[in-house]
Amino acid sequence: MTGKLDLDPALVARARELARRAGQPVVDLARSHTTVSVERAVLRLAGVTGADPDGIPWVNRLVDAVAADVGLGHGVAAAVFDALAREQITDVTLLAQKAAAGSVRFRQPVGKDATAARRAARRAVAAGIRRIDRRRAERERLIKRYGDPAQRPWIYLIVATGDIYEDIPQAQAAARAGADVIAVIRSTGQSLLDYVPEGATREGFAGTYATQENFRLMREALDASSRELGRYVRLTNYASGLCMPEMATLAGLERLDMMLNDSMYGILFRDINPIRTFVDQRFSRQVHARAGIIINTGEDNYLTTADAVEEAHTVTVSQLLNEFFAHEAGLADWQLGLGHAFEINPDVPESLRLELAHALLARELFPDAPLKWMPPTKHMTGDVFRGNLLDGFFNLVGTMTGQGILLVGMMTEAVVTPWLSDRDIALQNVRYVLGAAGGLHEDFVPAPGGFIQQRAHRVLAEAVRLLERIGEQSLLTAIAEGTFGIMKRPPDRGKGLDGVARHEDDYWNPATEILEGARA
Repeated sequence: MTGKLDLDPALVARARELARRAGQPVVDLARSHTTVSVERAVLRLAGVTGADPDGIPWVNRLVDAVAADVGLGHGVAAAVFDALAREQITDVTLLAQKAAAGSVRFRQPVGKDATAARRAARRAVAAGIRRIDRRRAERERLIKRYGDPAQRPWIYLIVATGDIYEDIPQAQAAARAGADVIAVIRSTGQSLLDYVPEGATREGFAGTYATQENFRLMREALDASSRELGRYVRLTNYASGLCMPEMATLAGLERLDMMLNDSMYGILFRDINPIRTFVDQRFSRQVHARAGIIINTGEDNYLTTADAVEEAHTVTVSQLLNEFFAHEAGLADWQLGLGHAFEINPDVPESLRLELAHALLARELFPDAPLKWMPPTKHMTGDVFRGNLLDGFFNLVGTMTGQGILLVGMMTEAVVTPWLSDRDIALQNVRYVLGAAGGLHEDFVPAPGGFIQQRAHRVLAEAVRLLERIGEQSLLTAIAEGTFGIMKRPPDRGKGLDGVARHEDDYWNPATEILEGARA
């Protein structure tokens, strides 16, 4: 017997090997390309801050100016620090301002100039990475001082008013009511902005803009809550969309603890170019690995567009691919908040048993990962009594199958923006289930050869067959054909493609050099 599901270890090993084969060409693609957001993240590490009077970040202005003069394929760091030396200034933000005014031209340095520019760029970027290291050490000290929540799964709750100054008291109230992780949802459409807004924001649409200052303000507030409550309260935001590498960098600099960071979500649900996404996600995950940030992947989204029973195996395939990409970028198992969801139509016979099979399969395939278990949304109808019962079933499955992170479901989810009272009732539901059945995972063992085991075996076998087909084609072809979430996204289309460049022979990125090598 191997675990509660008696999975075939040879089949599990084959699934991982097939995921590696499918994923490696994408990694090779990512290692041979860069993007405007990767290069902007490098310069943010080097100290570029602020925005022009129109709200466009200086880092965007600087990368655009370098790209216009010498192209993106060399990397921007050497050209930027060569210009600093020629202009005889030390402030990178000032250089960006001069570049935006058209008073600086860039070149790709060679010889001694190139050596000097690289040395200066590496020193500046290393300083930014050391700051991320200090923030990680700070987190570790605070966890040691205040402790982690006594129970698992951690209770994960969303706030998102659009106004950071409204989000803060709501987040602190949620922490007092039992939330262990506070997620600040981004404003609708921010993932399609090819820049990161600057400063604290008070306007957003179904969410609050993700900015460095908003990160700082919320982190400061939750540190106060950690002191008050005697347990470390974690903060989550999003490293996705067109600015994925920059979001990861800002999260590391401001000590966020978790980031939404899926390898395919932006491709499937935001129509972002696949190559852009895979290049950006590799760099962002390298930063997350260094910062000690837990990533949350987005497999739950597939089940909002595809049938949760018929397409369950695509969730398993995506989890295996996300695991491979994460490990390749340097993330450890404890940082892999792989996603899955309670999204089977409740009218389907034996729906709860099917959910148990899918959740337990994820738990046993990834025993050391803090899986993120997502609540029902697709089949919420506005009947709040039925919705609260569905959420109770979701909470029960979460504790029966040993999930690591439990996103609190709301009885009004996907119908209206939930009221504060809805959140209170939802937290009562979670607290009741975890208090009454928090250790049920120890006792719950499916019948040998029974319904749950058979269903889990079937899903794993279907996942292996799909991975075999992907290996015969390619992952990019599979995505183009609508394999995941029924969305068809070809590699030569999609938003952000014009921000991708193939590496030139002399491409150089000091951040990647440091992140892949010794500690700065």
